[in-house]
Amino acid sequence: MMNTENTAQVVCFGELLWDIFPENKRRAGGAPFNVAYHLSKMGIQTRMISGVGNDELGQELIQKIKNWNISAESIQIIKDHPTSTVIAEIDENNEAHYTITENVAWDFIKAKKENIQLVQTANALVFGSLIARNSVSQNTLFELVENSTFNVFDINLRKPHDDIKLISELLYKTDLAKFNKAELKIVLDSIGKEYTNESDGIKFIQEKFKINEIIVSKGSKGALYANEDTIYQYPAVPVTVVDTVGSGDSFLAGLLSKRLSTTNDIHSIMLQAVSLGAFITSKEGACPEYSLKEFEEFRDKQNITATFIEK
Repeated sequence: MMNTENTAQVVCFGELLWDIFPENKRRAGGAPFNVAYHLSKMGIQTRMISGVGNDELGQELIQKIKNWNISAESIQIIKDHPTSTVIAEIDENNEAHYTITENVAWDFIKAKKENIQLVQTANALVFGSLIARNSVSQNTLFELVENSTFNVFDINLRKPHDDIKLISELLYKTDLAKFNKAELKIVLDSIGKEYTNESDGIKFIQEKFKINEIIVSKGSKGALYANEDTIYQYPAVPVTVVDTVGSGDSFLAGLLSKRLSTTNDIHSIMLQAVSLGAFITSKEGACPEYSLKEFEEFRDKQNITATFIEK
């Protein structure tokens, strides 16, 4: 059942848009929304704070979200700016590259009293760096971050919107940070730290920004999860890859769905994360239709073990 009260276990803040693929295929997207979609599929009460234009594309997005039983209560209608569309091109390695239009609805999300209250009572706030490209949504982001009890920063660098000063400011306010391997190297290089290896880089970021938990997703090479003094290396789950779009978002949603529950079992957390990431790459689109039961049957067939890297 869709939640209509001003409460949520997880609040996702950021871009909500239509991805336009070759042959004019259109899919709802935006990294924070993809996370919200999969959290909802995992049974986590989730709210999306974003903005769409006062136009047909915006109405279609809101209706689609409602059809997925995700609350649209915190999605603002921005009258003077259009609903966001992004041109997505897929290269020969099945990787997506995006052309992102500026001055769209989600660049102008206002900080409303009810949204502040929402993040104050939620278990986590999930956000990325792209939402901060415009000063209006950037100011809203910082206000939400200041009022959140647990900040989850999915770095998600998108050139030319990769202002390292801004990213550093957000990292200082972060409780759990997610990088891919390329982003880890870029951030380290930008703050003057030579990259030697993953564990050394993770330790440096943990100490500099006082972040206990760091995730590094590595695609076909699995993922690293650093929790205080230990780094856990998990292999990827083998699947036939159909579509890599949104795999990192589903990985993060899988991790949070266990991390924010009552379990402190690292294996359960990471099994959920790598399994959901793999499960989604075996399907078409970042937000494919599936049931929790279907995913759990897939996850429970996996037999993976961690390598522990003591720091």
